[in-house]
Amino acid sequence: MDFNVKKLASGAGLFFTRAVQFTEEKLGQAEKTELDAHFENLISRADCTKNWTEKIYRQTEVLLQPNPSSRIEEFLYEKLDRKAPARDTNAELLGQYMQEAANEFGPNAPYGSTLIKVGECERRLGAAEREFLQTSAISFLTPLRNFLEGDWKTISKERRLLENLRLDLDASKARLKKAKVAEAKAAAEQELRMAQTEFDRQAEVTRLLLEGISSTHVNHLRCLHEFVEAQATYYKQCHLHMQELQKELGRLPNAFTLNTTPSNAVTGPAAEGIDTVETDTLTIEEVQAPATGTRKAKVLYDYDAADSSELSLLADELITVYTVPGMDSDWLIGERGNQKGKVPVTYLELLS
Repeated sequence: MDFNVKKLASGAGLFFTRAVQFTEEKLGQAEKTELDAHFENLISRADCTKNWTEKIYRQTEVLLQPNPSSRIEEFLYEKLDRKAPARDTNAELLGQYMQEAANEFGPNAPYGSTLIKVGECERRLGAAEREFLQTSAISFLTPLRNFLEGDWKTISKERRLLENLRLDLDASKARLKKAKVAEAKAAAEQELRMAQTEFDRQAEVTRLLLEGISSTHVNHLRCLHEFVEAQATYYKQCHLHMQELQKELGRLPNAFTLNTTPSNAVTGPAAEGIDTVETDTLTIEEVQAPATGTRKAKVLYDYDAADSSELSLLADELITVYTVPGMDSDWLIGERGNQKGKVPVTYLELLS
């Protein structure tokens, strides 16, 4: 018990001495041992690394999980060392709702069949997003968090210890200056030597840790490359899924049709420019280009004709397009040499 009281009193005295030294330094009443320029640069670089790593980490969290409540829930599960329950992504939920709606509206109806296709695509997009989130969390977020919660805490602890030893060193210097008696000077000099040795030893430990920030940058650089690769793969998958969806929507029966009169025949002025159109099978046997109104168009994506009434397209090629009376606005007539057929407007960039 006596030992603990003495230790407590000694600790309180040391704390008071450091507080006095720190206060006098701030007031300009005491000298302060300055670290060399290289050491100061290491500290500045480490602080900069910590601050920007923290900001990048927090914003990446927001990017990967925009919902604040979900982030808090995942944080709590992590602190409890429990695995968070699997949850569907927003795209997967949307796809599920679309497919359920299709069953209500009738899966064989134009709207229902389209909902099914779009819903399936949304589910695939959601699955790709889930894989991206998991990969990014492991390859990018985790290393950043490990630095902040591991390496940086160690560096901060050693820097605080160094600062305390620096205050002890400067307090010893001040006591030596104030000593008048030879015996007091000898004791102060001995205390100063011990304080200087401890400070130098701690300064070397702290310096080595600060120099390790360079290795941290190298590690974070590798993680950044992996994050970019995961993001590029994710967006590429999304692009491919959407391209395939566009093609599937273009092939759906009755999804895009030619507008016709109830008798399925075009009569009167609207018949000009059309020789024969079989609207039930959507097969165009012969369509005459109007004297005016033709335009050039650049093909944006490959398109495979669903039947003989359509024209297959190759990305980046130029074709001539025009419309005819009674035709659905989502389609045009396209010509390439002697070939002609219906082409979807969404696959084209109309040129002036």
